[in-house]
Amino acid sequence: MRVRLTTVWGPVSRWGEYRRRQRRTLEQSGHIDHASLPDDPPPAAALDPETAAMLRYGSAGQPLNRHSPFYIGFFGATGALLAVGLWRTLGALATTITILLVAFFLALALDPLVERLCARRFPRPLAVGLVFAMLLLVLSAIASLVLPTVVVQGSALAARSPEYVSDVLDARWVRDLDRHYDVLDRMRTELVQKLTDQSFVEGLLGGLLGAGRAVLSGTFQVVTVLVLTLYLLVSLPRVKSASYALVPRSRRARVSMLSEEIMRRVGLYAAGQVAIATLNALLSYVMMRIVGVPYAAVLAVTVGLLGLIPMIGATLGAAIVTLVAFFDEPRSAIVVIVYYVVYQQVENYVIAPRVMQQTVSVPGTVTVVAALAGGALLGVLGALLAIPVAAGLLLIYEEVLVPRQQDA
Repeated sequence: MRVRLTTVWGPVSRWGEYRRRQRRTLEQSGHIDHASLPDDPPPAAALDPETAAMLRYGSAGQPLNRHSPFYIGFFGATGALLAVGLWRTLGALATTITILLVAFFLALALDPLVERLCARRFPRPLAVGLVFAMLLLVLSAIASLVLPTVVVQGSALAARSPEYVSDVLDARWVRDLDRHYDVLDRMRTELVQKLTDQSFVEGLLGGLLGAGRAVLSGTFQVVTVLVLTLYLLVSLPRVKSASYALVPRSRRARVSMLSEEIMRRVGLYAAGQVAIATLNALLSYVMMRIVGVPYAAVLAVTVGLLGLIPMIGATLGAAIVTLVAFFDEPRSAIVVIVYYVVYQQVENYVIAPRVMQQTVSVPGTVTVVAALAGGALLGVLGALLAIPVAAGLLLIYEEVLVPRQQDA
């Protein structure tokens, strides 16, 4: 029984002592020691000019009681409002932050090429100009392959649309449905009703205008990313030096070395991923030309762009090419499937290890989790940036957190 009373009385006594200390602190914080205050302020002639100017309107009073519920509630509510305002500001700047991230990673991917040219005694502005010109040339080549084909195929589809509609209406199953359920007349009635409905027309025009705005916005964002990438490439050494200057001098050398290693890994990973995706696109184009798959140029560009997405990008590109080949000629689809099964084995076990051997070393589990998390947060862009970010965090874990825990 005595043990039970001791067990219960110990926490109760500590709680009572805590409450007594809290009351004493509250009383002292709001207490004014009138005995320590002078009855009459000293004459101004006996004080120096600065003190006399400060006491012109009387001496300062006691500070606010920081344990007052009003004080705590006011500053707590102010902090909450600032947090909400900051969150809304970040939400409004989501597009700008995304553009900045894309430009930064693109600059890191191009920086190794710039450094190689600088190592060969090229001035950095000239090296940046040559690398950026190569980037514009590649983008122009991709646009020249995709845009004319899209325009030609779209025009052909629009020209043959009446023929496709006539073929569908002349089909036997359509005539049977019309005979039993009067489908065509109902469709014609619904179409006339929709076209005469003002809200439907306004919504359709709004959708078309929205699509036009999306195209213009996408073009503007691409141009903005390219301009920011150019500026970052030119000023990257100064940006890094200014960032390192914010770190205390005692830790600046280690922070700079870790940061340089992270940026090196990120840049080489991006360059290696682009090289692998480009090789996949070129070999896919050659295969499609040999097999006779239509739209080879557009499909090759699609395969290359999807190849930038880790884990599932190459599989998605192969699925699209196989689907197009199946609708054109089912036997060609079998050849495409066999090619991509063989190629992906060669890429996974021969090409990718040799290209990525000097870039990032991320375990498979971390790769999968990082890609899933990045895709959930930022979609395709998050999946693209997830693995290099995970590589940087893994380096910090190995070089900072683990040694610190061992020394503790």
